[in-house]
Amino acid sequence: MKFMENLRNRWHKSGSMLCVGLDPELSKMPACLGADKDRIFEFNRAIIDATHDLVCAYKPQAAYYAGQDADDQLAKTIDYIHENYPEVPVILDVKRGDIGATARMYAKEAFDRYAADALTVNPYMGTDTLEVFLERADKGVIVLCRTSNPGSGDFQSLTMESGKPLYLEVAERAASKWNGNGNVGLVVGATYPEELARVRRAVGDLFLLVPGVGAQGGSVAKVLANGCDSTGYGLVINSSRGIIYASKESDFAERSRMAAEQLCAEIAAARKAQSC
Repeated sequence: MKFMENLRNRWHKSGSMLCVGLDPELSKMPACLGADKDRIFEFNRAIIDATHDLVCAYKPQAAYYAGQDADDQLAKTIDYIHENYPEVPVILDVKRGDIGATARMYAKEAFDRYAADALTVNPYMGTDTLEVFLERADKGVIVLCRTSNPGSGDFQSLTMESGKPLYLEVAERAASKWNGNGNVGLVVGATYPEELARVRRAVGDLFLLVPGVGAQGGSVAKVLANGCDSTGYGLVINSSRGIIYASKESDFAERSRMAAEQLCAEIAAARKAQSC
């Protein structure tokens, strides 16, 4: 099934726009997992089993695996989701962007080695660095646009000769020139709701991956007010630390579900208030 079809099905079946970020850090994991070599996977599996019916997607950040010599556990995590909850798409957060044969290898890594359903890409080396990813029509390609970090405006908000900020030029290209296969989305942070609104107006119903709620302080209400598409969905609202580290005790999976339920309820209330 194509990524976009899968994502839309999840929105409507689950009623959820929550994405759980699977960003495990060994120093923060519950002691009850011990020192088993597969404890990152075991941690992820428990979180996934506890939250799978509440999410529209999962988003593992590749650095948490590569940096902890756990690439094999990333592969096992994605395989586990596909085998047990195949209706839930997996977004691999890697922020790739390079030229020619290198880009092709990055695409091979994400889509063939790990079998991710979508990945994040960095557009700032130009269109030719995205083409290899975009041609995979069955996969999602999520372009960095206006990211949630405090320094993102250093470059993303620079004014171009046209008078538009750079992030808006990226958004418009994503919605037109880059979206020939209908598989493109954008990363727009919850921490910049006014920019989120400008992006939504510029791109119509293009889906938006929205990090920055929870630990980074983004407002769910403002995300829904500024980011919903014409169908009342169109958002993949990511939370990582606020859910996966809800507890460091043996009840961590149960607590992660409670945190996910709470965020889902907050999203639902904001949708209702905004008539999304």
